[in-house]
Amino acid sequence: MTSADAAARAVTPRTALPDPVEPVPALAGPTVGLFAGSLVVWGLATWALLGLGVSPWLTIPVHAAVSFMMFTVLHDAVHYSISRRRWVNAVLGRLTVPFVVPYASAPLFGFIHIEHHRNTNEELDSDPDAWATDGPWWQLPFRWLTIDFWYACFYLKHLGRRSGREIAETAGIVLLFLAGVTVAALTGTLWTVALVYLIPSRIALGVLAWWFDWLPHHGLEVTQRENRYRATRIRVGMEWLLTPVLLYQNYHLVHHLHPSIPFYRYIAAWKRNEEAYLERDAAIMTAFGRELTTEEYRTWRELDSALARVGPVTRPRGSSASHAEFHRLPVAALDRLTEDSLAITFDVPDRLAERFRFEAGQHVTVRSEANGVRRNYSICAPATGGPLRIAVKRIPGGVFSSYVAERLAVGDELELMTPTGRFGPALDPAGRRHYAAVAAGSGITPILSILATALEVEPDSRCTLVYGNRTRHSTMFREELAALESRFSDRLEILHVLSREPHRGASPYTGRIDQALLGRLLAERLAPADVDEWYLCGPSGLVEDARRTLLAHRVDAERVHAELFHVPASAPAEDVGVASSVTVRLDGREDVVELAAGQSVLDGALSVRPDAPYACMGGACGTCRAKLVRGTVAMEHNFALGRADLDAGYVLTCQAQPTSAEVTIDYDD
Repeated sequence: MTSADAAARAVTPRTALPDPVEPVPALAGPTVGLFAGSLVVWGLATWALLGLGVSPWLTIPVHAAVSFMMFTVLHDAVHYSISRRRWVNAVLGRLTVPFVVPYASAPLFGFIHIEHHRNTNEELDSDPDAWATDGPWWQLPFRWLTIDFWYACFYLKHLGRRSGREIAETAGIVLLFLAGVTVAALTGTLWTVALVYLIPSRIALGVLAWWFDWLPHHGLEVTQRENRYRATRIRVGMEWLLTPVLLYQNYHLVHHLHPSIPFYRYIAAWKRNEEAYLERDAAIMTAFGRELTTEEYRTWRELDSALARVGPVTRPRGSSASHAEFHRLPVAALDRLTEDSLAITFDVPDRLAERFRFEAGQHVTVRSEANGVRRNYSICAPATGGPLRIAVKRIPGGVFSSYVAERLAVGDELELMTPTGRFGPALDPAGRRHYAAVAAGSGITPILSILATALEVEPDSRCTLVYGNRTRHSTMFREELAALESRFSDRLEILHVLSREPHRGASPYTGRIDQALLGRLLAERLAPADVDEWYLCGPSGLVEDARRTLLAHRVDAERVHAELFHVPASAPAEDVGVASSVTVRLDGREDVVELAAGQSVLDGALSVRPDAPYACMGGACGTCRAKLVRGTVAMEHNFALGRADLDAGYVLTCQAQPTSAEVTIDYDD
């Protein structure tokens, strides 16, 4: 935008209409193409019915779809948006009317439709389309199917305002239609006329009244005269389906703001003036019918854009580089959560903002400069614009956690690896799911991010959290969870389970979260069939108990996701690997290393590339994930990769031992 444009925008009053920069074309090619294509389809469907004997159960939907498409051409003709030459619009309007309402005239439809634009959401006597949006719900289907009869009544009431030429044209078409029906009845072809014209157009009218009138206007009481931005709405989400099916009428608000824009340019106009429309509090709804505030829409849009930038799920999410890497970040804030835990917020400079962009459920690895110790910590902030924040719980004798509790101060710098991990859900702003989480202690950290993000991004989804702690005061993020539950009270339920004090809240559950308690909970409060995805995080005992309980209740294993902070100790496994020549691809460079039998692929990678990503070394975090391009390996443990990752050829290099003479792994894929 130029400075002149900015100045013009600055002095434009909020009530003024933003310039869509979409002039009426000399000829709207897509609209004309829609007319020609619909004509061809109508001809083929008619030939199939009459010439080939194809069942009318197949041809009637096709003829109805043609009526729907022809209506879009008629609609644009009424608004003179097909061409700057008015006669082109008049001709196409008259050519399309017989396919939509064979007993009406184009001027009649034009009058009815323009009255709707002038009087949107007013009383039935002023807004003819109120017939399709008002009334009890059980009447609506009948009203949609009979909207043309109401249009006729409305036209007759206002007949005195219409020109003699228009009335004559309309009367002539009505008489011609009646004559045609009479002839068809006398010649025994009335049923054929019904199959080709009458029944399909009736079906199409019902669908049109639903899609063009009810969907964009229902529930909105503000009239066009009062606030044109709140008299109709756009509908976001599932645009891959809604846009072609509704022929762009999911952006119906743009049509009411700028009626002369061809239908196929609605989205372009919206995107060009999106912020101007949002400043004026445009009405917005999701594909599933939830109203969005402008701020909620901005959040939806930002996350949708972020998901688009991340690309396919086979790439490391939350990072623009091909693999994780360390950077020094200053500590911006330290917040006491409980007696033994702190939240650390980091100041991410602009130059690293993309590198540290994260998704719900991801974690970062913190490296100690003093002794090279690495520790994994889940990001405990929503992925919808929250700061980069982790929580550290002090462990007796813990090197890093003791340093954080005793010495770390605001302004100090820590080495952080860019976000990794694939624990969280793939969110869809149009999704409608039920997420359930079971966590204990510090296991809340990734769960908090997942729930907060899902509630923000998927306004039609709901969440349930079962959270175990010793006491109320040892509960991490207690106040933040209460605020989240208050904000999303209709979509978030939190069941606190305390093991060392009586519970004083709404949850009747006390004790440890074990198989008995989980079984009781599933029977009384959280039916497995009502949950789409499960997320488990906490001590290994809790995670395994929860997993076994869910599987015993016939929950699909692919819908149960778990993350472990500490890998359970196990007896050393026998070496299953063989000596191998391993090729390591990292940052576009290839290195070859000879591995002895029993060594992991990560051991070899670190010997030639010390910057190879890794963290826990126990198969729990997924930081060392790489793609197996050639050869075979065996993994001792895998707590991080799901079936989709394994099927795609990914392995945990810290657990992978070569079982073939040559192996190639790719960290860049």
